[in-house]
Amino acid sequence: MTLYDNVAMQYRLVTEKFGIESLRLVTGWSMGAMQAFHWAAMYPEMVERILPFCGAARCSRHNFVFIEGLKAPLLLDPEFKDGFYDAPPTRGMRAAARVFAGWGFSQAFLRQRLDMEAMGYGSLEDFITQFWEGDFLKKDANNILSMMWSWQYGDISANSLYKGDFDRALASITAKAIVMPGRTDLYFPPEDSEYEVSKMPNAQLRPIESVWGHFAGGPAANAVDVKFIDSAVKEILAA
Repeated sequence: MTLYDNVAMQYRLVTEKFGIESLRLVTGWSMGAMQAFHWAAMYPEMVERILPFCGAARCSRHNFVFIEGLKAPLLLDPEFKDGFYDAPPTRGMRAAARVFAGWGFSQAFLRQRLDMEAMGYGSLEDFITQFWEGDFLKKDANNILSMMWSWQYGDISANSLYKGDFDRALASITAKAIVMPGRTDLYFPPEDSEYEVSKMPNAQLRPIESVWGHFAGGPAANAVDVKFIDSAVKEILAA
């Protein structure tokens, strides 16, 4: 299931069920940001504005390798049974969560002990077990692996429209855009966004100057980052 597939189904939902003919803004975080790029490349005549934050128009090679490391603990858990498990492979899920824990927030975030000072965890181990493992253990292993695959192969040009021509796909995004990478995001670094914006005809780069890494735009984000993103949303809608 690709992000192209996701957005194609979203398009059918908003057009066939709700009768919507144009979209003032498509926005999202992480894989939601990747889908915002897809919307603008797949349906440029329909999308007026996009504001992707902490995401990219395609998964980078470095990001791809990171996800391979994330998948490995799940696939190697004997209880996973090649996906045909009778009970959740909890050891693999906990191990995957601990791999993820080193990437979601920045080095500066942990250096400043914001897991304790800002998020209220009693120790680093509490942060890992409660925030990361606690979140993973709520999920289904096969579903997580499917999402990781979609993430790895997310690419606005990997379809019959653009046939792998990434620059042409970016150039097709005529929507007014504010692209907001997290300055310390280890998944989607600003350098990737800089390249994307340079190939988009109506886009500006606005990094989130935050030590919260990928979670500068995520559900654990602090009020300063939320306000910064919200301000950009209001600005682009008013433009």
